Amino acid sequence: MVTSSHEAMHRIFQHDPGLFSRVSQFLGADIPRPVGATALPTDLTEDSPVERRVDTLLRFDTAEQGPFLLAVEAQGKKDPAKPASWAYYASYLWTKYRLPTALLVVCQDLTTAKWARQPMTCGPARIPTLTLQPLVAGPHNMPMITDPDEAREDLVLASLAAITHAADPGVDAILKALSAALKDAPDDVANPIVEFTAQGLGNRPAKHFWRNLVAVDLSFYRSYLAEEVREEVRDAVREEVRDAVREEVREEVRVEVREEVRVEELNEGRAQALLQVLEDRGLDVSDDVRERITTCHDGDQLSEWLTRALTAQQAADIFDAQA
Repeated sequence: MVTSSHEAMHRIFQHDPGLFSRVSQFLGADIPRPVGATALPTDLTEDSPVERRVDTLLRFDTAEQGPFLLAVEAQGKKDPAKPASWAYYASYLWTKYRLPTALLVVCQDLTTAKWARQPMTCGPARIPTLTLQPLVAGPHNMPMITDPDEAREDLVLASLAAITHAADPGVDAILKALSAALKDAPDDVANPIVEFTAQGLGNRPAKHFWRNLVAVDLSFYRSYLAEEVREEVRDAVREEVRDAVREEVREEVRVEVREEVRVEELNEGRAQALLQVLEDRGLDVSDDVRERITTCHDGDQLSEWLTRALTAQQAADIFDAQA
């Protein structure tokens, strides 16, 4: 399943294609800064029913090395099927565009990064035929940018640093530096960085820390993330109001129930007093009379019957208004 962090890890290179040349210095490649970059279609499907899609595909034009292609793949975990797909991407792109093709894999954990950067061959033992060794960007080689001034120099790289270190306990320091650096940036620059960073952090605790950092700054008032936080706050406030209303209603119901119980107890007392008077006067109280008295919930009616019981000749006479 494609997650928001997966999308952010490769789409950030679409947002700023020149990011690759700045990242390459940490990967031991040191690719020259391109003089031009073009996003290409990512669908590598042929006429056969097998569908192949690379995450991000860019064409770079450089003054020193000429044009080349860069396929960017976001990888969240080890996948034995991926090396074959990556080899297909590289060979297909090389065949289709007749251009040198590089593969960059972006990871967020060291285990996956170590696996991805190992040379992978498609041939039998001692006959490598085709060897694939992608460049890998991850927590093992991406810088920990914790200085706001350093983050300000390259906001997109700082965002990628936060994304690749999303699971690192020190990511909060990167996020603080990035948030501070973004305060002076115009909205059209800051807002995409805010959203890339939020998406790249996935559902990790760091995302909540990031949301709190940017939501308190009015410069991010219109950003997707700030609005998302505000909506969550609204939901929380709504729930608090609902809880307060529920408690208010509960208290009203308690008062009503207490009154009902008090009235029931009074009526039970009146019924018992009525029966006692009839018995004390030696009148025979039939089951029908007893049931009619004990099932009556009208306090005024019971009081009236009690008055008649003082002079009634028979117990049933209390129900007769003429008694």
